[in-house]
Amino acid sequence: MNFLKKIGTFLKETRVELKKVNWPTRKETVKYTLIVIGVSIAVAIFLGGLDFLFTVLISKFLI
Repeated sequence: MNFLKKIGTFLKETRVELKKVNWPTRKETVKYTLIVIGVSIAVAIFLGGLDFLFTVLISKFLI
């Protein structure tokens, strides 16, 4: 019984804390999501470019 009481207390406290959270608006969420996607694409292009460059250099000088 003590275990179930602790679970109930935990869930009540969690609910209270979630009410205090300042959730982002839909507009903010979309904006931040697009920023993350944009930065991810930029990093992927940069790393892909480096990979291509090093592949070309290695093939010219070592092979």
